[in-house]
Amino acid sequence: MSTRSPGEDVPVRRIDRILAFMSLGLTLVSILCFFAVILARPLGVTDFTAGIWPLIAVLPLIALPIAFVMIVSMLVMSFVRRARANKGG
Repeated sequence: MSTRSPGEDVPVRRIDRILAFMSLGLTLVSILCFFAVILARPLGVTDFTAGIWPLIAVLPLIALPIAFVMIVSMLVMSFVRRARANKGG
């Protein structure tokens, strides 16, 4: 059974918030781009080599792995910080 009191939570740092919101933003933009590419074909967009379409098509391939790395790094930093707080140092 834990002996910690409820007031001893580890505070959330700015870098944790930044990583969380950036990974969420990258994930949402990637999902929107993914659906745009899926819906563009039935709507008649046949030229994916002109305009902004190449960026929309490639963005999920780049942004989703970056978002995943950000989430993993945020979790590792959080676990390390909590472990240090539980040790008392």
